[in-house]
Amino acid sequence: MNRIYTGSAGRTLALSFFAIAFLSTSCARTKPKPQIDANAYAKEIEQWHAERLAGLKSEDGWLTLVGLFWLKEGENRIGGDKPNDIILTKEQIGTQRGVFILKNGAVQFEAPPKSGFTVAGKPVTQLELKSDEDGSPTVLQSGSLTFQIIKRGEKLGLRVKDKQNPDRLNFQGTQFYPTDLKWRIEAEFVPYNPPKAVPITNVLGMESGETSPGAVKFSVDGSSYQLDPITEKGETKYFMIIADKTSGKGTYPAGRYLYVDPPDASGRMIIDFNKAYSPPCAFTKFATCPLPPRQNRLPFAIEAGEKYIGHVK
Repeated sequence: MNRIYTGSAGRTLALSFFAIAFLSTSCARTKPKPQIDANAYAKEIEQWHAERLAGLKSEDGWLTLVGLFWLKEGENRIGGDKPNDIILTKEQIGTQRGVFILKNGAVQFEAPPKSGFTVAGKPVTQLELKSDEDGSPTVLQSGSLTFQIIKRGEKLGLRVKDKQNPDRLNFQGTQFYPTDLKWRIEAEFVPYNPPKAVPITNVLGMESGETSPGAVKFSVDGSSYQLDPITEKGETKYFMIIADKTSGKGTYPAGRYLYVDPPDASGRMIIDFNKAYSPPCAFTKFATCPLPPRQNRLPFAIEAGEKYIGHVK
């Protein structure tokens, strides 16, 4: 028996058919989340662990850092004893002498002929040194030591590294939480227009003005959160400085760092907390690590990424 629906019943039925058709079309358009091969992902994280260790143990890694000296205006003499301003052990510097001259924000280096100081393998007796402000500081070398100028705020300092530093030679590696796909999280990028100013304070109490391109929004266990990444000169990835409930209870007390790829055209991006790692200050007291801004301090434990086992003596 055929039945013709009219009036409110007909309209209700028509709307029902429309809703079903709309939902069917929407489902067809929605792309399913890509399935991650757990074994391939585990190998990816293992490779990241190996690269992390290689970076730490490299000849210019953070484990080579043996000194940080803030320069005063005028002459800053370097040597193995007093009355030098920059004193290294005689085993490190020997009898070599040199002077770093700070004048009007520029640093000039001078040393006697045949002093043993070189830049790119060529002997130097006089040279203006570029700081890391431009991303490519001048690297001065003497034996196993290297010297470079860093700029933090308005202060200029001399960073000294020694590839023969026992901290590097005796380093046994770091520890990590078990790899867990739970912590590879799909996130939504919401751009700031204009980019947001984010003040960042470092472990020395110095503040720098950084810029965040947008908010990274994500969910953990049904609750929503967001982080402010910052952009770095010459770096295509976004840099995140984070803290969570593991900070000081399994991970480095002052927080951890993480790089993430920029979003795709749809604003989708991935935060992989399995690649969160300890800052340089976990390995040396001579680093100037930036600290997490208040909005990047998460109220839950991220049991993923690099642990802290007390590297700094």
